[in-house]
Amino acid sequence: MSKRKVKNIITAYTFLLPNFVGFLLFTLIPIVCSMGLSFMEWDSANPMKFVGLANFAKLLEDETFSISLKNTIYYSVFTVPLTMAAALGLALILNQKLKGINMFRTVFFFPHVASLVAVAVVWNLLFHPTLGPINNILRAMGVANPPGWTSTIDWAMPVIIIVSIWKSMGYYMILYLSGLQAIPRELYEAAKVDGANTFQRFRNITLPMLTPTTFFVSIMLTIACFKVFDLISVMTNGGPGRATNVLVYHIYNTAFINYEFGYASAISMVLFAIVLVITVIQFRAEKKWVSYM
Repeated sequence: MSKRKVKNIITAYTFLLPNFVGFLLFTLIPIVCSMGLSFMEWDSANPMKFVGLANFAKLLEDETFSISLKNTIYYSVFTVPLTMAAALGLALILNQKLKGINMFRTVFFFPHVASLVAVAVVWNLLFHPTLGPINNILRAMGVANPPGWTSTIDWAMPVIIIVSIWKSMGYYMILYLSGLQAIPRELYEAAKVDGANTFQRFRNITLPMLTPTTFFVSIMLTIACFKVFDLISVMTNGGPGRATNVLVYHIYNTAFINYEFGYASAISMVLFAIVLVITVIQFRAEKKWVSYM
């Protein structure tokens, strides 16, 4: 092997080293430690005690865990498809040759980079039951008893879903935009010559060509939804009651409020397994979707 080739290999690994070290310290080692801790009972003050599968057995009797799992699924089932639809719709609109289009793209992308705390505070003010402008508008339209939004069990999670879609759709819009701009224009021109209308071109050209992008977006959105924490922590603190208490928020309370680190690790492992299974299913579904298209 020549000296130049050895030098190139060393240079490549040098650039990869910081990322590898970061993955090792902040991802792989914590995962392994959490797996081991899930079989322990530990409150950080007393020595660890091996309890085997007791933490996992406790999950079957934990009502808060069941509610948190249901809330997480509820949040994900609505947030993932609605965010994808909103992002794709925005991408289709902003893929047109319009004056000032870059400004509009920036405007819709801005919520993604805005401070989440600031965003949550503003939306809480907008949805305030008595002083919020949304309910004031509804009252002006003749709605006598507008919803209490984040202060009511029935409306708290829908509000979280709305805010989550608004904040994240700009990011996925950019991904869809890049996918749309990679589609050869000749395909659309040939379809027009054959008499295909707008819907037919979308169904038979746009959607199939966007399959890799859609698959990537669905994976990233699903993972993001199952680990949602910060938005709920700022807006509702898991309330009212346990209406917005999701799995990650339950893990946080179990570990850092109740100091049950072993049990919190067991819940984390269950969450990891759920996300892994869903991801595998999505990979298999993507292959069938490609073969069908």
